[in-house]
This record gives sequence, C-alpha cells and structure tokens, in this order.
Amino acid sequence: MKNVTEFKVSIPQSDIDDLKARLKNVRWPGEEQGSDWTFGTSEIYLKKLVNYWATTFDWRKQEATLNKYPQYIAVVDGVKIHFQYIKGSGKNSKPLILTHGWPDSYYRFHKIIPQLTTGEQSFDLVIPSIPGFGFSEKKSLTTEAVADLWKKLMTENLGYTKFYAAGGDVGMGVTKALASKYADVVAGVHFTDIGYPMGQEDPTTMSEDEKQFAQFVQQWWYTEGAYAMVQATKPQSLAYGLNESPTGLAAWIVSFGAAGATPDILENAFGGKDELLTNISIYWFTQTIGTSMRMYKADAIAQWSGTPPLQKSNVPAGIAVFPREAQFPKEWAERFVNVVSYTKMKEGGHFAALEVPDVFAAELKKFFFTLK
Repeated sequence: MKNVTEFKVSIPQSDIDDLKARLKNVRWPGEEQGSDWTFGTSEIYLKKLVNYWATTFDWRKQEATLNKYPQYIAVVDGVKIHFQYIKGSGKNSKPLILTHGWPDSYYRFHKIIPQLTTGEQSFDLVIPSIPGFGFSEKKSLTTEAVADLWKKLMTENLGYTKFYAAGGDVGMGVTKALASKYADVVAGVHFTDIGYPMGQEDPTTMSEDEKQFAQFVQQWWYTEGAYAMVQATKPQSLAYGLNESPTGLAAWIVSFGAAGATPDILENAFGGKDELLTNISIYWFTQTIGTSMRMYKADAIAQWSGTPPLQKSNVPAGIAVFPREAQFPKEWAERFVNVVSYTKMKEGGHFAALEVPDVFAAELKKFFFTLK
C-alpha cells in the first residue's frame, strides 16, 4: 500500500461528556397534539430516542465494533480518505469497493463484511468514507470527483489493476461515474438505485413503465424531497443548527429515514437504536453533517454550470430493486448502464445492507462471481 497509514476510531471522553450534556438540556419546540409524523419528526418518538442516547447508549462499545476491522487513512490527490480494508479468505478474492450514501456512512456495510470476506467466493473489501463524511477529510466534493479519488485509491494506493464497485444513494452516483469514466479498470458494478427522472426527459422516448415511475418520483419529491432541495441550495444555513444540536441532528436524519414508510423505518433498518445512534454519532463526533450536506450543493453547482452528463457505461452492471425502494423499471436503468442482471428482490429497502444483510451479500456474490 502506498501513502497509507493505520487508523483507529478514538473519540475523546470530553466529546462524549459534551454530547450527553447537550442531550440533557434540550429546548423542545412542542408539536400539535396527535400530529404524529405529519409535520416531520415526531417529538414523542424523538424524546424517547434522545433519552436513550443520553442514558443508555454506550459509545465505547460501538467504538470497539468500529475498530473490529482494519482501517486506514490514505492520501489521494492531497485528500485524506478513511477506509476499511478487509482481505478475503478465498484464493481468488475479487477487489470490491463499496460506497455509502446520505444520511448513512461507511457503517452502512458493517453487517455484510463477514459474508463477503469468507469462503471461496470472497472479496477484498474496500469501504471508504466519502470526503466530507465521517473520518475522511472535511471537504465537500462532487460525485464525479469522488469517483476520481476512488479510482486512484484502488489502483495507485492499493495496487489493483482491475476492481469491482457497488453502491446506493450517493454511492450509486459515485459507482455510476466510476463505470462511465474508468471502464478500463472497473470490471463490474452493482446498484440498488440508478437515479430519478427530473423532468428533463423527452416523454416520447419513455415507456409506459418509465412514465409511471416518473409520476411516482414527482409526487415523492413534492411530499418528501424537501431535504434534498435544502441541501442543494442552503446547506450552510441548515448546518449551524445541526452541528450545534445533537437532538436537531437526530431529528433531521430520522425524518429522512421515515419518509414514505413507517415512522421508525430508519431505526428498524439499522437494526435497533444502538446502530441508528452509532451512525448519527459518527456525524456528531466528526462534525461532518455540514460538509456531507454540501456535497448536494457541489453536485448542483456542477449541473447548473453545464457539466456534460456522464456517458452510458459499457461495464457489466447488476441491478437489485428492493421492495421498499423506488421501483424503477429495467429500461430506465438501461439508459445509464449496461444492465446484464436485473432482479426484483423479495425483502429489504433503501438500506438493504443493514436491513437484510444476508440477502444483500448473497446478491452481490451471485452477480460478481457470474461475470467472466
């Protein structure tokens, strides 16, 4: 490995004490009686979560879990990248980089590490934190710029001549950019979502299934898409409050997770309060909620400035559509990537690696190990 140093998560006790003090001194705004989640995060639910965070949640225990697997810091084009790197046990392990999204973190993939690194069909897993997220440098970059860093991380820092990539949410965009720009070194890609119609498509070129998907997405943006609009336009204004108040940070993240599903879907997806709060705590302790949200603005600026869209990739792509995810048709995915596998999954959602880790890991193995 080149320009790589070992890393351990070690949060100062003073930061933990400060967090608990803030959680015990909340000015609650109040809510309409019986409003539940109608206006955003339920105060009834949030009070229970915050109380658990302040009195029961054990960061040191979760920190030990985060340090269970090898972690490193690599300097790539002058940017410090935090990543987990776990070698597979198989003789022909495939190098695979997994990219998380927002509002999660590299912690999204912690449950599938054992399944993907053991047995004959195993991977050399590289799980980085996107710049501006978690323990990577607090620097907001565009999706394409992150893909450029990932390519160099895999080929120059880690020395692979070919590698595979998978991702969802923001990680989908990074993975799609890797396939489009670096087909010479990216041997295969996998997605759980593939982007959404934004009203710029020519309706005459769209199938009926695509039109129905576009209508669904339009409705979703009107009812649940406020977070993306704020983060793509005024992320700095929002960052002050979320960086100051752990309760506000939790409310924003949990509100996103609950969108369009059961109120506590994010908690369920993460496997319980401890895992949900571990993810939120990573944002809190690293003070990266602001830089993570500014990535939306960076991508928006690139789009407004006329940056040419990515060309369709010829890299073999696998698609897994989970039932609690936007149900895009195969022909929509084929606009962007070379779909060689399209599977409608029976269970799971947006955070499939956390919700149904065994199912998700099996899907990745099935796809990547059928590629020649």
